[in-house]
Amino acid sequence: MLQKWLCAGYLEKRTLFPTEAGTPQGGIISPALANLVLDGLEPLLKQRFPVKYVKRVPIKSKINLIRYADDFIITGPTKDVLENEVRPLVEQFLNERGWQLSPEKTCVTHIEQGLDFLGQHLRKFGGKLLIKPSKKNTHAFLEKVRGLIDRNRSVSQENLIRSLNPVIRGWMNYHRHIVAAETFQRVSYEIWHRLWLWARRRHPEKSCRWVRKRYFHAIGGCNWVFAADTGKRTSEGKPIWLKLVDASDTKIRRHVKIRADANPFDPDWQDYFAEREFFKKFGIHRHEAGIKQS
Repeated sequence: MLQKWLCAGYLEKRTLFPTEAGTPQGGIISPALANLVLDGLEPLLKQRFPVKYVKRVPIKSKINLIRYADDFIITGPTKDVLENEVRPLVEQFLNERGWQLSPEKTCVTHIEQGLDFLGQHLRKFGGKLLIKPSKKNTHAFLEKVRGLIDRNRSVSQENLIRSLNPVIRGWMNYHRHIVAAETFQRVSYEIWHRLWLWARRRHPEKSCRWVRKRYFHAIGGCNWVFAADTGKRTSEGKPIWLKLVDASDTKIRRHVKIRADANPFDPDWQDYFAEREFFKKFGIHRHEAGIKQS
């Protein structure tokens, strides 16, 4: 059915436009197609590695699948099980659908050695699992910010801030639910250092004190805020500043997983989702409010 749909073409104003090429890499339909193709993998693993009972005590196989689009992790109890039993099963499953594992991205590693998944690094330290922004993802983000600053050497400070804020805010929001405070501090310093070079390059004959006074201001108790005066004033006559988003100011908030059986279209779950939205809006954890999931 999926293959017929991909080759069906589309109708517009009663004219049929046939499908003559595949979907582009990175297109909006690619994640949906990947999810459709991989939908049968988890039931297959559960069927191949079922729960065993020893004296009526359930013993789980510890084979679990975590996936997002075409990226996935499969956990297992030992390296031998993953290499000799799980991997051949996955390769057969993908071959039947015209896919294959990427040799560059596929590896079998111990959780204490860590692994990168979706831009984050998962690793156990002393038996405790910590998830941090991966070095590769952080480096790519900083390179993007540096390139954006270098390409805007002659623009105004306000326009530069408007270009940087969405990029910085998006990256922070993605990592704000994990152990990222230390990384945010380093990223904040790297961005500040690049902006300082940007400001100094624009006025090579001016002193450091003059550059600081023009581009960095004391706002909200911070003395080095990269901000631009928008020209607007509050009712009290104070200037309205356009400030650069500071990664180090981001508060870490642990994500509370949605219950597996929760259905947003079921009226019985309306109170549950309304409660989640309330805590999300005001930044309160459920355990901090003393409320338990029913």
